[in-house]
Amino acid sequence: MRTRVEKPNKSMFLLGMVAAALSVSGCSQQSDENDKSAGSVEVTDYPEQVYWGDLHLHTLYSFDSYNFGNKTFGPDDAYRFAQGEEVDAHGGKKAKLEQPLDFLMVSDHAEFTGVFLGMEKGNPDIADTPLGKAWAAMNEAGDTLGPMDEVVTSLRDGKAKRQPPEAFRKTIWSELVEAAERHNKPGKFTTFAGYEWTSMPGGGNQHRVVVYKDDKDKTLQTIPFSAADSNNPLDLWRYLASYEEKTGGEVIAIAHNGNISNGNMFGYVQSDGSPFDQEYVDLRARWEPLYETTQVKGDGESHPLLSPEDEFADFENWDENNISMVAKPTDPEELRNWLGGEYAREGLKQGLELQDQFGVNPYQFGLIGSTDSHTGLATSDDVNFWGKFVESEPSKERLNSKMAGRLWENWRLTSSGYVGVWAKANTREELFAAFKRKEVYATTGPRIAVRFFGGWDYQAADLKVSDYARIGYAKGVPMGGVLSGAGEAPRFMVTAMKDPNGANLDRVQVIKGWRSSDGKLHEKIYEVAFSGERKVDPVTGKIPAVGNTVNFKDATYSNDIGEPFLSTMWIDPDFDSALSAFYYVRVLEIPTPRWTLYDAVQFKVKPPKDAPLVTQERAYSSPIWYQPS
Repeated sequence: MRTRVEKPNKSMFLLGMVAAALSVSGCSQQSDENDKSAGSVEVTDYPEQVYWGDLHLHTLYSFDSYNFGNKTFGPDDAYRFAQGEEVDAHGGKKAKLEQPLDFLMVSDHAEFTGVFLGMEKGNPDIADTPLGKAWAAMNEAGDTLGPMDEVVTSLRDGKAKRQPPEAFRKTIWSELVEAAERHNKPGKFTTFAGYEWTSMPGGGNQHRVVVYKDDKDKTLQTIPFSAADSNNPLDLWRYLASYEEKTGGEVIAIAHNGNISNGNMFGYVQSDGSPFDQEYVDLRARWEPLYETTQVKGDGESHPLLSPEDEFADFENWDENNISMVAKPTDPEELRNWLGGEYAREGLKQGLELQDQFGVNPYQFGLIGSTDSHTGLATSDDVNFWGKFVESEPSKERLNSKMAGRLWENWRLTSSGYVGVWAKANTREELFAAFKRKEVYATTGPRIAVRFFGGWDYQAADLKVSDYARIGYAKGVPMGGVLSGAGEAPRFMVTAMKDPNGANLDRVQVIKGWRSSDGKLHEKIYEVAFSGERKVDPVTGKIPAVGNTVNFKDATYSNDIGEPFLSTMWIDPDFDSALSAFYYVRVLEIPTPRWTLYDAVQFKVKPPKDAPLVTQERAYSSPIWYQPS
């Protein structure tokens, strides 16, 4: 077993630092700002740079964003903010990212998009329709919640009592697509057209984000498929297939963080309770290559009840109720099964069983993070956290108040997350290709540069050269790939570089999941690289905590502990060539102040007693799967 920190040579370290600095700059050096031609952008031989973005962001076109206070911040504002411009947020506040993003998709809800905005502005295309007249009558009668109740009911039932006319839906979709087109700058800043399909049968969140690769000549040939049309994901996937057949374009869906899904994001039954069949697993595997494992409503990688041996599984869990405030089960076994349908690691393990049953793994997904912010502000930094809704933006009141005045406590919100993408260029074509091959990873905010390769022919010296990534591709597969064979254990190359503006790294772990010959599912965590002179306990396999430099009086920390760079060549000491398995990397920073501590200090308020004040930010790579030949 190899468990050590390998220090790179000085030249490799400096090259890595330069690459990391470029990766968070929000721009590449390949294109003039006004150059709209992707063909003029240099495409590298292999992915040399990580690009940062958010694929799940709402503006005032979303019904809940608008009704919960966002009356001014639209798609153009969101794209300008993501590119690093200072913008006017709500209530006269100014907002600006410390580091701009490389790409963004505004994913407003497909259901009743722009209807509330149109009604308030007196748009006759909606105000003069049966839907507009019915909702106006409700408002005039004092039933201000009636329209929102109708929206929510349609999402639960998968059938709308009244919908906006198709002409209005086309107009609104065109506005969103045109906004994306205005801000797309190949090589500098990339935008995607897309939306959220907001299915929630029984109040369980089974939302998906739909991402189009294409320009408006193809995306405007359709209108978004909404959960008011059907809340069954099978119908969504069939719609995606019809889009590609009709236009020759490309599209994917990304399942949301499932931690308020009523235990139905994973598991072995469909959303209507029927068991999986071949069509279901085939379509899910085809259309959902990625999974959003971390966002503002909590982290969905693991849970203490599912992974009791994982000392870091209690990170930002959100398991009290679902989107309709239905409480979690109280019976321990029922609760464990319920949570097993909500967390990514359990889903990855279940996928191994389904692979054996159907010959296809519907849960062979890459891991990403995104914000799910409803303010139009794509920010995941604890020190610059702008919440989920307008009422959870920075103020002295938010620590001790609830979202939208009546939902969950604001302090439960997680300042998360972003997606890192290893791509050959910052264009729609190259980023989308990386999405499909799953060469992506999630972070809870920090822009940690993570690389993960697997293969049989790597040598220890390969990790020490400046272009080790080229060797990684030549001799094996990157994150998101599949290894197939038999015989000796594969080798894994892992590197992790701190966010240049953030905290040092505590450790790098490899999480393995496998299915044994008796059909049982297992997991194990390996400490493969870590800072300091700590030793792995031979019995528990764990290492001591890295320490904590957080100053609670002024919400600061120091990088006196941890390391800026960790790397290793690792071989699975428990490898069995006959058993299917997956491996992914989890990178942890040293402890830093959580946004709740920054608020307490900045606004001089006492935080709620249950609110955590310190966090350990992290990154999750997409897995590499091993399949016996």
